Amino acid sequence: MTERLALQVLLAGASGLLLPFCFPDQHLFQLAWVALIPLHLAVERAKPKRAFFVSWFAGTLAFLGIMVWVVTAMHIYGKVPLLPSYGVLLLFALYLGLYVAFYGWGVARVAQGHPGLMWLAAPSLWVLLELVRTYFLTGIPWALLAYSQTTWLPIIQIADLTGVYGVSGLIVLGNVGLLTVLRLFSKRGRQLLGRSAWVAPVMAAFALVGAWTYGAQRLADPIAPIASEQAPVGDPRLVTIGLVQANIDQGQKWDERFRQETMDRYVRLTRAAGRDVDLIVWPEAATPFVYEMEGGYQKAVSGLIQQLDTPLLFGSPAVRRYPDGRPYLLNSAYLLSPVGNIVGRYDKQHLVPFGEYIPFHHSLLFFLDKLVEGIGDFEAGADPTVLAVPQRIPRPSEVPGRPVPMEKGAFGVVICYEVIFPELVRQFAQQGADFMVTITNDAWFGHSAAPYQHFDMVVFRAVENRRAFARAANTGVSGFIDPYGRVLQASPIFTEQTLTGSLPLVRAKTFYTEHGDLFAYACVIIAGLCLLMSRPQSPAARRGW
Repeated sequence: MTERLALQVLLAGASGLLLPFCFPDQHLFQLAWVALIPLHLAVERAKPKRAFFVSWFAGTLAFLGIMVWVVTAMHIYGKVPLLPSYGVLLLFALYLGLYVAFYGWGVARVAQGHPGLMWLAAPSLWVLLELVRTYFLTGIPWALLAYSQTTWLPIIQIADLTGVYGVSGLIVLGNVGLLTVLRLFSKRGRQLLGRSAWVAPVMAAFALVGAWTYGAQRLADPIAPIASEQAPVGDPRLVTIGLVQANIDQGQKWDERFRQETMDRYVRLTRAAGRDVDLIVWPEAATPFVYEMEGGYQKAVSGLIQQLDTPLLFGSPAVRRYPDGRPYLLNSAYLLSPVGNIVGRYDKQHLVPFGEYIPFHHSLLFFLDKLVEGIGDFEAGADPTVLAVPQRIPRPSEVPGRPVPMEKGAFGVVICYEVIFPELVRQFAQQGADFMVTITNDAWFGHSAAPYQHFDMVVFRAVENRRAFARAANTGVSGFIDPYGRVLQASPIFTEQTLTGSLPLVRAKTFYTEHGDLFAYACVIIAGLCLLMSRPQSPAARRGW
């Protein structure tokens, strides 16, 4: 290994080590604004081919750190042997690292062909690759760069215009602008940059100030004070929700010996929510049985709901049959009215590969049914279904002198993995959801960063569509997020909890809700044009470092 290559690998590795610290549970969000600088130093004067492999190393290293929880999920809960579990983690990291590799290749090409375009090309290329990652091979948009900024509320408000990708692009632009400023302190850097020296810093500063100003204005919106835990019960602008976090051990969840104990825990925690709520929510697959096939347990659940006179949303598998009579499973969310009847159901549309079904199960990956324990083949639901909070019997004593509304808004439900897909959540807001509920079982992740990473993604779905979220998770994190991404409540993981909170009902549609990922597709065009315009200018440029 030459000294030059060693330096490039060292710099790329520095970016790979910095990136995991930007996300939970370390969550040093400030690092995201400098984490790509070492990578740029490594690749901007390298041959594109070398830049590809050096960046692949950086990306693989980053995702090994970000997604180390894969080993916990597969080995401890999936019963996969330890060595194959680490092998799967490495494959995941190598695959996700490819997106960073293509980014490095593109940066090297632009740096050698048209370096004055870097401020425009680099953010656009990063957004293009995140967009591809969201859809390619069913999509794995976990830990997009923007998710590092969930606690910096003014900056993320632009997501109601650009989606999550706009914040990712802004971070990359910030890295490019800061690197350019650092280069201006050296004579060689000024010579390389030439007349375009101040373009990147000025554009980065302009974008950052613009995003901050827009965010500050949005956080001062009239609806902001409504999103408050102190709002009065019965306020027609709010829906009050009780969340149940039962903390059921994954090893006991489907064991019939623990079925009654599980249900007793849900009953106890549900009663703790009381009658002063408009809706009670249990997590994904809360019932340790197929609800529609267990008459005795159906009566117990409906009886509880009748006593509380409160609607219940809960997760349970549903069994349906193909035309030839063969059964199949749906991962569903059921809505019960206050009298215990099923009045709505949503079937999960975006299933987890290798978790809820095995791709190519009958051909290329036939062997995985022997390796992975406890995975059933689920079918995907057909469409997003907007549900209405069912009517309840008015109780004037709840709010003296004020009639209690019979209905409290329409809502969408997303189950577990679905919440990381912006377009899927957007469809519910488009179709009239006033607020959103997400239910999940994150017990698989154990005591790792994954439950917090998963929770943080909900923040962006709230901001993109200006829809408040209630999140019920079996082992946490459960909580409430307002339309501006503020976390109103969040539970500790692996604890029994009953949380009660009020969320605003919002009908207005954001630009993002109406038009989707226009910003991201514009970046696709810009990145393509920048790459086409960028060709090595001389043999010296092609030689690289």
